[in-house]
Amino acid sequence: MTDQRANPVASPASSQQFTAFTPYQPAPDEAYMSPAQLAHFRKILEDWRDELMSEVERTVQNMQVENVNYSDPNDRASLETDMGLELRARDRERKLIRKINQALARIDAGEYGYCESCGVEIGLRRLEARPTATLCIDCKTLEEKREKQMAQD
Repeated sequence: MTDQRANPVASPASSQQFTAFTPYQPAPDEAYMSPAQLAHFRKILEDWRDELMSEVERTVQNMQVENVNYSDPNDRASLETDMGLELRARDRERKLIRKINQALARIDAGEYGYCESCGVEIGLRRLEARPTATLCIDCKTLEEKREKQMAQD
């Protein structure tokens, strides 16, 4: 198995970033979700979770340091707005950490990499783009179309 840190690739275009990695190159006869592939995705997920957790710690430290009572109402409003934005970002990351933990549990259960709706392989490249994916691209597209129709009704 090659070093997963060499020749890093940018993380996906989502608002949340995870550590760069080398795309997995399966051997020609390698089975889908082989132990090496599972180890590759476990590393991606654990590194991503560690990055998010360090952001949480940074935010807590900043909030403790910035616990200043400004006498100027504009300064106080600006600080409260900034803290509100920061807390919303951390809340999104908290939800993402939960999804990452669920993906790690699916790896442990031997269910990772398969669509929870139809059971087909999700695919290595899709999982590298979105390691927490639970649906194949066809089921995800269908789900999004249903959601769009529900929103229009």
